[in-house]
Amino acid sequence: MPKNPHPLTPGPAPTAPPPLDAVDRALVKALVADARMSNAALARAVGIAESTCVGRMRSLRDRGVITGYHAAVDPGQLGRPLQAIIAIRLAGHDRAQVEAFGDEMAALPGVLTAHNISGADDFLVHVSTESPDALRDFVLDNVSSRPGVSHVQTSLIFRTHPGQHHEPST
Repeated sequence: MPKNPHPLTPGPAPTAPPPLDAVDRALVKALVADARMSNAALARAVGIAESTCVGRMRSLRDRGVITGYHAAVDPGQLGRPLQAIIAIRLAGHDRAQVEAFGDEMAALPGVLTAHNISGADDFLVHVSTESPDALRDFVLDNVSSRPGVSHVQTSLIFRTHPGQHHEPST
């Protein structure tokens, strides 16, 4: 095999992203409480200059700590008051099929989240629908009739108790 006349020089060793410091944690905590907070209000809340806040926020986004800003919406107010968790077991576990199944579930109207999980079931899909009939139709038309699905169990959600969201650990 001929020797490469232009060998690549090794680049710098990979580095871990810098850990979150107290200011980063305070910024994330403030945004979890109110993602609509302006940069000026965020800087005041954390006790830093606005220009520092802009740079810190850019760094948190670039490092993947902050992945987006979202509105919390009540599906009931949008005409979809019935929520359920659908536990789904697949017959096989081919990586491409599992990934495709998750993507397809997440793209369906009414799906709030689709989680690929460990354990007896492979997916938990959180849905909101207009009525019990619409939920039944959703399960029959979009889940249980799908090739590769071996088991489906639907559980109604009576009430949701919000958690602490994504508070940064110390």
